[in-house]
Amino acid sequence: MQIYRNISLKEHNTFGIDVKTDVLLLIQTPEDAAELAGSSYTARGKYLITGKGSNLLYLSDYRGTVIKSCIDGIIAEKQGDDSVVVRAGSGTDWDTLVGWCVSRGYGGLENLSAIPGTAGAAPVQNIGAYGTEVKDVIEKVRAVSVTDGRIKEFSAGDCRFAYRDSVFKNEEKGKWLIAEVWFRLSTRPLFSFGYSGLKEEAERLGGVTLANVRQAVINIRGRKLPDPANTGNAGSFFKNPVVANEVAEMLRSRYPGVILYADPSGGFKVPAGWLIEQCGWKGRRTGDAGVWEKQALVLVNYGKATGREIFELSEMIRKSVYEKFGIALEREVEIVE
Repeated sequence: MQIYRNISLKEHNTFGIDVKTDVLLLIQTPEDAAELAGSSYTARGKYLITGKGSNLLYLSDYRGTVIKSCIDGIIAEKQGDDSVVVRAGSGTDWDTLVGWCVSRGYGGLENLSAIPGTAGAAPVQNIGAYGTEVKDVIEKVRAVSVTDGRIKEFSAGDCRFAYRDSVFKNEEKGKWLIAEVWFRLSTRPLFSFGYSGLKEEAERLGGVTLANVRQAVINIRGRKLPDPANTGNAGSFFKNPVVANEVAEMLRSRYPGVILYADPSGGFKVPAGWLIEQCGWKGRRTGDAGVWEKQALVLVNYGKATGREIFELSEMIRKSVYEKFGIALEREVEIVE
């Protein structure tokens, strides 16, 4: 375990917000995580468990302990006739994991290429993109209790996955440091082309293969989304809201070009980026806080924006969307004070 005090978190969150924390703990092994049980860091103080900080917005200095998993490693544990189980340490870079699997012919993660973050954060957020959610390939999650040091394995069912949600964001929030994640992947991939244009992009690259689908996703993301290495952001800032049938009909009648997606709840999912764009926010900027010019769902830090400034921008967006459509946007990004 590495311990740092009074250290900047600018390099530990993808928004690049320059705030400090009292203590930063870098967890190298599950045993390190178990040592947190009963310690002053978790028993008596304020603490936050993170990966790369790719879904966080810090509003101010964090008066407590930030616990970051650096547990690394990828192993193919067992293989059947048409599937393989891959185990990844929670601190493993997510896109490194996707690339590792694709290069070995293991299918299931390719549509999730280029998402910033770590393997351990994937089940917490139930990350998803281009018609795929990680819940569909997670077999189990091993986590360490930061209160008593015990190790528990959560099955996919135990994780209670939902849209950008899991048990780790609700009743189990802050109780566990995820150490390892097991993924069941296919050695005979079935491709998911629910996202318009993805198959065509792969075909332009030479045909539908795992490598080409991965590259197609990277290309599409690169054309629409900012690279956190160059422009601070946390990807999608808001969730796509689900509306009732009557609201969906109202939107269709007033905006014939709107694209709605049927939701398992029985309602319809509305693209939050479309709602924000209709309110005139796309490409707008207030100081160094702004809305990305190519995708209104993404809020960005153009340099020296504070977390508070980005938060206030998000509040103005939420207010205008509600006033125009009567739809309340829910933030996907976690606000940290």
